[in-house]
Amino acid sequence: MVTDELRNSYDVVVVGGGAAGLSGALMLARARRSVVVIDAGAPRNAPAAGVHGLLAREGMPPAELLERGRAEVGRYGGHVVSGEVGAATRGDNGADSGFEVSLADGRSVRARRLLVATGLVDELPEVPGVRDRWGRDVLHCPYCHGWEVRDQAIGVLASGPLSVHQALLFRQWSDDVTFFSHTMPPPTGEEAEQLAARGIRVVDGEVASLEVVDDRLVGVRLRDGTVINREALVVSPRMEARAGFLATLGLQAAEHPSGVGEYIPCDATGRTDVPGVWVAGNVTDMAAQVGAAAAAGAAAAAQINADLVAEETRQAVAARRDPFSAASEARVCELVMGDRRHGLSPSRP
Repeated sequence: MVTDELRNSYDVVVVGGGAAGLSGALMLARARRSVVVIDAGAPRNAPAAGVHGLLAREGMPPAELLERGRAEVGRYGGHVVSGEVGAATRGDNGADSGFEVSLADGRSVRARRLLVATGLVDELPEVPGVRDRWGRDVLHCPYCHGWEVRDQAIGVLASGPLSVHQALLFRQWSDDVTFFSHTMPPPTGEEAEQLAARGIRVVDGEVASLEVVDDRLVGVRLRDGTVINREALVVSPRMEARAGFLATLGLQAAEHPSGVGEYIPCDATGRTDVPGVWVAGNVTDMAAQVGAAAAAGAAAAAQINADLVAEETRQAVAARRDPFSAASEARVCELVMGDRRHGLSPSRP
């Protein structure tokens, strides 16, 4: 359940309530961490009829999957809050002081760690009809939608550096694939040979619009008026990480080596160059499907918990060595607050 209730502080603030964010929050809540998911409510896969390639949840509507995920996070004491993050800043005491997360509506919350799972935005080709059909019969991923358009007449619109690769992939699902060069130069050399060898027709000329009858794609209209019958159209959108709010932390999106868009770089665990900030899902792995995104969220959450345990252990050791130090008092305050979060009577170590 999504609410508007937001406490003053949490161990971890998860930004983004998709598969990666909810999976991470579930792992953290089960680790007895205080965690909140701040969800802007704009999942990338909302137009799709079902989630595919996810074991035991094949074909489940995306909204139902998220609803179940929120309920599971709540079952372990995690919170899911509706809102959009506007900025994240470091506390006054540097790397060890956590973060202040500001929402667009004026609310704010403190966090010891951040898990960013905000996904990405697809910038679609400016062809009339493409945006309206997106996620239905205008597609991009063969593993998400290939089965649903198997044996149909498929068009591939040259709209990115991976368009020829897309055409060769979708040939696995249909022997009727047409490549529209659109505003890009027609394939030459090895790419042209590959398309010809696989029986993929290449059509030169700019695509002007899509032909739709009875809410179904039936063809692609070229600028010269020619209509070529097609039942599905594959495009290659430019993908942009939803992570502008991280700029206040000095964390910027980078151009992906493939040239398909911008992402947030991280190491294999999801750790970014900014201490205390992890990323998971499409915001860093642009090709991740729902299952991979959820797995990445869980893995990053485990790393975050381990990082918090290491910090708490250092504080405990310092307090044991000098029970009257500032570190000791800070540790006492932390334990008291933790006891209160779990409904226990506060006590000194």
